[in-house]
Amino acid sequence: MELLVLGGTEFVGRAVAEAAVEGGWQVTVFHRGRHPAPAGVKVLTGDRLGDLGALDGGRWDAVVDTWSAEPGAVRASARALLGRVGRYAYVSSRSVYAWPTPAGLDESAPVVEGGDGDYAAVKRGGELAAEEAFGDRALLVRAGLILGPWENVGRLPWWLQRLARGGEVLAPGPRDLALQYVDVRDLAAWTLDALAMGLGGPYNVVSPPGHTTMGELLAECAAATGSSAVLRWAPPEVIEAAGIEPWTQLPVWLPPGEDYDTMHGGDVSKALAAGLRCRPIAETVADTWTWLRSLPGPAPQRPDRPPVGLPAEIEARVLAELGPRSSDG
Repeated sequence: MELLVLGGTEFVGRAVAEAAVEGGWQVTVFHRGRHPAPAGVKVLTGDRLGDLGALDGGRWDAVVDTWSAEPGAVRASARALLGRVGRYAYVSSRSVYAWPTPAGLDESAPVVEGGDGDYAAVKRGGELAAEEAFGDRALLVRAGLILGPWENVGRLPWWLQRLARGGEVLAPGPRDLALQYVDVRDLAAWTLDALAMGLGGPYNVVSPPGHTTMGELLAECAAATGSSAVLRWAPPEVIEAAGIEPWTQLPVWLPPGEDYDTMHGGDVSKALAAGLRCRPIAETVADTWTWLRSLPGPAPQRPDRPPVGLPAEIEARVLAELGPRSSDG
């Protein structure tokens, strides 16, 4: 199959392009030329915000679009490719659901209005733009928390680097807090399979709730890095009383409640029935650490997202407040 990836050089787009090349697809990536393209692809250079000329005349069986800013860029590319592309996959987000989303809701849950604005609005706007042009040939890939190699938000890289430094590490509890996420390579593989099968419409593409836990995630980070760090588990009320921001200062973690149910409690039975397979957390963590160690410099960071992680002085203060470590660790 002939595939066009709009982007294709960072995180999700790169994973899609690499998986497609590995699967024998003929892959073209369209990007601004700011980052190296994956091996084995044809490169077209342009700009989503104005210069789509390099796409003129091309024909592809499918396109994958990961855009997460102004929905007008999705509308422009979808209209430009109409009649020259068979199917349009837009990598959206479960953030499009109206907050709060009770645990267990599927793709029929209410969604926000699309348009310029916050992340949820622009992602919903991108969905509407894709559907406007391609109708039921638009595949809406509603991802949740995405982890894995090439991550440019910094969530899993931060935990890996923090565990690698060793010492006492503030671990947000409870240990058995169930997490819902997707490895970027599993997301990419499912998206390509769904395009090949001719699927359309919205799909929640993330692991089943409880695919791993906070305890398992941090234990695998310690194992992958060979760390002797000591995890000091603190209950949610201690974390919140300290003024620590969930999700950003302690990446991935959310305390039980509405935000947690919305992020980690989605129904994914539709995607599972359509072939979604999720690898173990140990593989995601180990491969991300291998990738981090291969980099000549710092891990990539999206310019439109603030860095994540807990300042050392805040961690030290809360650890001191926890008191001496008990004999069971």
